Amino acid sequence: MTQTFFAQVDLASVALWLFWIFFALLIYYLQRENMREGYPLEDDDGRPSANQGLFPVPDDKTFKLPHGRGEVTVPSGQNPDRKDLALEKTAAGNGFPFQPTGDPMADGVGPASWAPRRDVPELDGHGHPKVVPMSASNNFHVSAGRDPRGLPVMAGDGAVVGRIVDMWVDEPEQMVRYLEVELDGEHGTGKRLVPLTMARIRRDCVKVRSIFGKHFAGVPKHTSPHQVTLLEEDKITAYYAGGTLYASEARLEPQLG
Repeated sequence: MTQTFFAQVDLASVALWLFWIFFALLIYYLQRENMREGYPLEDDDGRPSANQGLFPVPDDKTFKLPHGRGEVTVPSGQNPDRKDLALEKTAAGNGFPFQPTGDPMADGVGPASWAPRRDVPELDGHGHPKVVPMSASNNFHVSAGRDPRGLPVMAGDGAVVGRIVDMWVDEPEQMVRYLEVELDGEHGTGKRLVPLTMARIRRDCVKVRSIFGKHFAGVPKHTSPHQVTLLEEDKITAYYAGGTLYASEARLEPQLG
């Protein structure tokens, strides 16, 4: 033989084709792994969608959760979706908006919707609850800015509903997540959490614009005085966020900037 195999092969072309084949397989793999949540697709009525896409749903994979919290299998073992929502279709076809049929803030729909997360607190890398009240931790103190504890809480309609009694901090992130307000008798009883992002700390009060005084009694409660679960966090933040639209009928109309 006077010629070798490689003398008849364009190695650069082979390398390029191998790269494209590898890249196509990588896209296929990543797309299937991305379908472990939210699939198979459903239409607005909860039936399997007619168009499931080009890629098949991946096979089940079981993940062991840290800190002894069991296992989760996806995609078949996903958390069940919320059923019997207080919503109705505005048109027969798919893709049209739904409208609430009751009190959207209490029902948790629309902008006030929440997801059925696990009813356990979020943990840090050491297995301890991430979000804790400052009164239960010796690791934090207010070193700058205005300490809101003791200030009255003013709702979006000007009603004073109670006073700030504590701050809840995310210990690993070293930041305040919630303010804790103790309600007066007129606006409910007990304590409620206010997401810091929905509050404005002023010199003489803490302003919560998204909801009115009559709504504070309906703010979802947190069961434990020393920790808040993922499900409770979702319901609390959704309630305040939904009030931005639903607290008043006037807010439902178009707004001019």
